[in-house]
Amino acid sequence: MKKQTLYLLALSIGLSTVATSHADEVNLPDILARIKPGIVAIGTYMPTRNPRAVFLGTGFAVADGRKVVTNAHVTAKKLDLEHLERYAVFYRHQQKEQMQIADLAATDEDHDLALLTVDGGALPALEIGDSLRVREGEQYAFTGYPIGMVLGLYPVTHRSIIAAISPNAIPAIATRQLNVNMLKRLQTPFDVFQLDATAYPGNSGSPLYDTNSGKVIGIINKVFVQGSKENAISNPSGITYAIPAEHIKTLLNQTIVK
Repeated sequence: MKKQTLYLLALSIGLSTVATSHADEVNLPDILARIKPGIVAIGTYMPTRNPRAVFLGTGFAVADGRKVVTNAHVTAKKLDLEHLERYAVFYRHQQKEQMQIADLAATDEDHDLALLTVDGGALPALEIGDSLRVREGEQYAFTGYPIGMVLGLYPVTHRSIIAAISPNAIPAIATRQLNVNMLKRLQTPFDVFQLDATAYPGNSGSPLYDTNSGKVIGIINKVFVQGSKENAISNPSGITYAIPAEHIKTLLNQTIVK
């Protein structure tokens, strides 16, 4: 009798795991269809340049849909204002490529975040979730523009688990590995999400979101974290990291207060 009970319990747990996995697979296409219109390519536009549009990274609409979040290093390029170069967001709507001019509204260099405002109509905004509740082993997805607009304005999605939650900077083994940025980050460390999926150049700024709700719990970062966490490595490992979304909330709140 006891063996039968244990068997039924094990079977129940197994079926529950399969059901949860299947639910994720079913929900993701619906979630993706809902949030993808709010995920944009970030770049610059210059009317006298060929090509007029240059890709820099990925971003996504938040708040009222007229604000777009990306990485600060994506917007670090100095604009050629003399030749009317402006930031811009690019996306596909009703099978047509669209562009909106954008302005840099705020940056958070400590967490490598930037906030743009668009001049045109509101985009479908993504909801920011609670990144403090994220646990290692949970599965999420991220969507963005790997290798830029080479593949066209067709955002690509990857699924990933949270492989680790660890500080963005760790003490250097030798003093020669220290630099000003490392020292600063060691003084004010914060946790980042390490993922088991590979993000590519162009994915910086992509939203990392819950596959059941679509709520954003992080933002993909391909440069900032590697520059500190992997400072001792001569060649970057290729590991993908994400900045927790709690820092996006802080940036938005500070901008609203101003």
